[in-house]
Amino acid sequence: MNRFTLCVSLAAALFATGCRSSKATLSGRFAGSEPAAVYLEQVTPLAQTIIDSALVGPDGGYKFRLKGVAATPSLYNILFNGERIPLLIAGGDRLTVNAVGSVVRNYTVEGSEESELLRQFYQSYVAGARKLDAIAARFARPQLTEDERKAAGKEYTAEYYRIRREQLRFIIEHKSSLAAVYALYQRLPGDTFLFNGDSDVVYFRTVADAIEERYPESPYLQPLLGEIARMDARISLTSMVSEADYPDLEMHDIYGKKIRLSSLTGKVVLLDFWSAEAGNSNTLNAELKEIYRKYADAPTSFEVYQVAVDTSKAAWITAVQEQRLPWISVSDLRGRSSSAISLYNVQKLPANFLIDKRGSLVAKDIYGKSLEQKLDELTR
Repeated sequence: MNRFTLCVSLAAALFATGCRSSKATLSGRFAGSEPAAVYLEQVTPLAQTIIDSALVGPDGGYKFRLKGVAATPSLYNILFNGERIPLLIAGGDRLTVNAVGSVVRNYTVEGSEESELLRQFYQSYVAGARKLDAIAARFARPQLTEDERKAAGKEYTAEYYRIRREQLRFIIEHKSSLAAVYALYQRLPGDTFLFNGDSDVVYFRTVADAIEERYPESPYLQPLLGEIARMDARISLTSMVSEADYPDLEMHDIYGKKIRLSSLTGKVVLLDFWSAEAGNSNTLNAELKEIYRKYADAPTSFEVYQVAVDTSKAAWITAVQEQRLPWISVSDLRGRSSSAISLYNVQKLPANFLIDKRGSLVAKDIYGKSLEQKLDELTR
């Protein structure tokens, strides 16, 4: 490329960047609706503000012209007939939002990939929440028989967990989308948490990492990072070792079987965190195997629940098999993003926690002779 061509190319690139539009249009048609006002609401991390309104014409048509729209998609809501349609709009977008009959149930979006992803989540989520409300209303009818009440309760539970599974699936599959940020904060009636309290931090962190890479200037990133910091702080406080019930874990072993830590209640358990990828596992596990054999026939059973803080399934399984580890070996393959290390506030590897047969955490980071002395006491 000669100097003239290079200069022209650079100038064109700079011109295109500098002239990125800060305007957007939003239009469409709400067929089958009576003429009425439609409102546009802007949602920032600090406030929700109605910024414009329009009249829906006799044919159901409406149009908004937006100015000062950020290059990174931002959240807006269309408000019409008591219903809300969330959209993610960026400068330069030309969106078309149409609906027939029930607005939320039937609306379509064209002109924005982020808004279309948000629609896919939102319509399904709202439909599920409405179904839960209908089941709850049916459950409350005084004339229901006991069998009908049990059936309604079972139906409610099944639908509830279906919605939660779909919500988490959407978040993981679309983690780099701002629609995933929206999905993180949606709660079913009565729910405070997304999934499981402060262990939800793994989902928040997964989305934040992806958003920081794709949309580093997004106004929703810093509040998300702030929420993660608050979760981490609460976990740090509530996961301190004390003689109290321990945070439970449920993870897959190398064969894909889910094993819950609490299923070992009644045994003395060493919860051990390690990494097959770290390169020092042979020595550490060799010492632990000797201790494991020593207490194999103890009056109170001793078990090891070993969590691999790794991301490579192949490396983990190879290490378990080559070292012939005789205890329970599990991992969620999320490495440092694992909810397990967040729950137990693990700052470095290796790390371990000793749990007595009553389910109390009695020691932390205990190895060698110190571990054996404690096991002598606990496995009598």
